[in-house]
Amino acid sequence: MGDPKFPRRSFDAPSHPWRGERIKAETEIVRLYGLKNKRELWKAQAALRDYRAQSKNLQARVRLNDEQAELERDLLLKKMGRIGLLPMEGSTLDDVLGLTPEAVLNRRLQTLVQRKGLATTLKQARQFIVHGHVMIDGRKVTIPGYLVKRSEEDKIAFNPHSPISNELHPLRGAPQPAAAPEAPAHREEKTPKTERVEKTIKKANGDEDEGSDELPERQEE
Repeated sequence: MGDPKFPRRSFDAPSHPWRGERIKAETEIVRLYGLKNKRELWKAQAALRDYRAQSKNLQARVRLNDEQAELERDLLLKKMGRIGLLPMEGSTLDDVLGLTPEAVLNRRLQTLVQRKGLATTLKQARQFIVHGHVMIDGRKVTIPGYLVKRSEEDKIAFNPHSPISNELHPLRGAPQPAAAPEAPAHREEKTPKTERVEKTIKKANGDEDEGSDELPERQEE
């Protein structure tokens, strides 16, 4: 049976670890969705791989007029609709094959918390979830990678026992205040030393004011 503390790994690592294009693409997705590491991306890819394998198997069986396969097809499409990966009606097995890992990542609790405006950034959304500040339908969820069902999407809210549930909390994203009118420019007070320096510069440039301290030239008689 094995130790329950060490369950079987739920993802498959890439067969070749040093593919430059793959590494660059994975790094960009990790940054875009605020993932902790690439293992979270590999888990989404593994879940999608299972759905696509099931779809291919059902397509082959449906062509043979297998009634059980038709029933399983309907159940799979309903499941895809419930978790928000496909529309509730009008989907086919080909639509399952057309899904991408980004479609799965968009259903993560961390992504939806940020998109609903409960957090300003994906990093902050992850922190709120891990620290127990977010609830779904009155149930606290502390897993950022939890796939939110379509029926649960509108029930995401702050934990009422959390201090962040207060709208005046400094971590809440408050609207930006209107720009205040510009105040008149404050005239900087000049010290005697500053005035002497400015006068010296004006004399050197020949820009001495008319009201300077020099005596006017004596008029010739």
